[in-house]
Amino acid sequence: MKRVIILTTLLTASSIGFSQTKTITGFTPKASAEQLKTEQQFDAALNAKNLGATIKELSAKPHHVGSPGGKEVVDLIYNKYKSWGWNVTIETYQVLFPTPKTRVLEMVSPTGYKALLKEPALKEDATSGQDGQLPTYNCWSADGDVTAELVFVNYGLPSDYETLEKLGISVKGKIAIAKYGRSWRGIKPKVAQEHGAVGCIIYSDPKDDGYTAGDVYPKGAFKNEYGVQRGSIMDMVIYPGDPLTPNIGATATAKRLDRSEATNLLKIPVLPISYHDAKPLLEALEGPVAPAEWMGSLPITYHVGPSKTKIHLKVDFDWQLRPANNVIATIKGSQYPNQWVIRGNHHDAWVNGAGDPISGQAALLEEAKAIGDLLKTGWKPKRTLIYCAWDAEEPGLLGSTEWVEDHAAELQQKAVAYINSDGNSRGFLGAGGSHALETLMDEISKDVTDPQTNVSVFERQKAEKIATAKTVKAKKELLAKQTLSLDALGSGSDYSSFLQHLGITTLDLGYGGEGAGGEYHSIYDSYDDYSRFKDPTFEYGVALSKTAGRAALRLANAEALPFDFRNLSKTINGYVTDLLEMTNNLRESTELENQLVQNKTYVLAADPKDNLKAPIAKAEVPFIDFSPLQNALKALDKSAEELAKTCNKSTTEAEKDNINKALFQAEQQLLSPTGLPNRSWYKHTIYAPGFYTGYGVKTMPGIREAIEQREWKEAKEQIIIAADAINRLSNYLTQLSK
Repeated sequence: MKRVIILTTLLTASSIGFSQTKTITGFTPKASAEQLKTEQQFDAALNAKNLGATIKELSAKPHHVGSPGGKEVVDLIYNKYKSWGWNVTIETYQVLFPTPKTRVLEMVSPTGYKALLKEPALKEDATSGQDGQLPTYNCWSADGDVTAELVFVNYGLPSDYETLEKLGISVKGKIAIAKYGRSWRGIKPKVAQEHGAVGCIIYSDPKDDGYTAGDVYPKGAFKNEYGVQRGSIMDMVIYPGDPLTPNIGATATAKRLDRSEATNLLKIPVLPISYHDAKPLLEALEGPVAPAEWMGSLPITYHVGPSKTKIHLKVDFDWQLRPANNVIATIKGSQYPNQWVIRGNHHDAWVNGAGDPISGQAALLEEAKAIGDLLKTGWKPKRTLIYCAWDAEEPGLLGSTEWVEDHAAELQQKAVAYINSDGNSRGFLGAGGSHALETLMDEISKDVTDPQTNVSVFERQKAEKIATAKTVKAKKELLAKQTLSLDALGSGSDYSSFLQHLGITTLDLGYGGEGAGGEYHSIYDSYDDYSRFKDPTFEYGVALSKTAGRAALRLANAEALPFDFRNLSKTINGYVTDLLEMTNNLRESTELENQLVQNKTYVLAADPKDNLKAPIAKAEVPFIDFSPLQNALKALDKSAEELAKTCNKSTTEAEKDNINKALFQAEQQLLSPTGLPNRSWYKHTIYAPGFYTGYGVKTMPGIREAIEQREWKEAKEQIIIAADAINRLSNYLTQLSK
């Protein structure tokens, strides 16, 4: 109770003054007043009940890629845009999308068990028993029929295999069973394959999103014993999109690779299961007792294996090209028709997808409807607005990636920014993206009111961060902080190709944190679940519409685009400081570990059968010269500051127009022509998904991952590549200042 009182006081006191904002960055005082009036009209047209009705309508049937329900959703979205006065087209790509023909998982000797591999319909969930549901599977698993012993690999991360090695346990020639969580699902079979496993099973442990977390569905929001998370295991950190058409749009006439040539597809069979099906498999494991931190919540003792029984895993897929239909709606700009502000959210789902993605899609459509109402008053955006409903996001960002690859040259010339959203829930603002847009999002976060607390979404987010900060120092720093910080973006949604392939300035927005549960990618991601546990009043959908809608409208109408590269420079400086600290810590820890190995100061198991291996000394961490990067950042600091002064001075329309166009193309200077090591599709030198994190971001990825993997030569090369990119941006900004 005390914490609530403190937070309420903080929120109320801190929010005073923000409602008095009269000017917006990028707008003159007069234009600010006009823009704020437009935004008031926009807000008035947003309706929570209407948004909820849209969620119910679009999640009424299963609608995965290429399904009849998917086509119905496309037609519904198309007709809505038409009725609101937008120009609408459907751009279709022919993409590979495998669906399962055979799924078998069983223990065959000496004990028998045949996995159910099915989620039951529930009377409390009206859509859970519908025809047309995709069965439980991991898309992009290889076809396979294997029989082998089982090994438990915890969450299936590289560090878990280090623990297994110390225990003397190998997965070579065996089937790995991993828990969902701690990383993107595709990392688990990827690492298992690298260690010689012949198959991989992924299950959701009740400790993470089942009965240990809360009451299970339908009584509560969390995963019941039969719930299964479907999902893609494409190695998206190599490249997303259609595996057969990297770097080009998957049009009907596109030249395609043979499937065996696709480097982002795994070679072993993979299957997701429920914790009901996982329990007998885990009970069959022998070998060492799992480390304490590996233990889940099933009523068994967890062992690492191998199993005393053989496991038979067989999966077979229908590998067909299917249509991915992107709905593209446009309002032509009245003054700058060739400057595009792009807004997107996908529409396809694994099953009904009320939360993922329809909650976000409904918020986007509510924005589009409100903009349509503005059009009826005679209002028009200065820049072109393009609102996109992407197909085939769930299998691996296929719809958006193919569209971006197909229109790459034009997008790099015309795209001002891309604003993304995905599933949405109640709670706190989540905002990530290009740090040159931090000022824009800071102002917006202070202008949008949180529907639950009636303070700004900035203040609610700040209070939550203070409440959950782990140290007094961190709490004090957050208390003193008066501006919003954008998170860096990894992958997992449709922004990836815009930002990391083409260098287009990007935002990813959404609300969440108070709608946790276990419905993700299951048949229970339904309207019944969403309206009970996620956002029952649909007001956070409206909050997303207000937030993303303001970003789109301000970028569309700004006289001077609100790009501030001083924020980017400051952020990259922080990343480099972190790299220096990481390298020094790695050097010191390596020296200490090697000293312990040399002195034989380590403990082996008392019981020889546990077969613990003695540690081996590691190569020393050499001196790494970061000075090229540090010098480049000094130049960027200076050029960003000079540009800010120039933007404040420029007065003529011609000067503003020239600077505006150059501003939105500036981030492209941070692309590496050769791309990242071993994955050239990813070209951004500052942001990328981690090679072993998937969705999780790695900042300064070329350098950071080389250091983490102790590739010292590569680390030095990547420092030069990143420094060159920062110098290109610095020189580019300097030219704008002249």
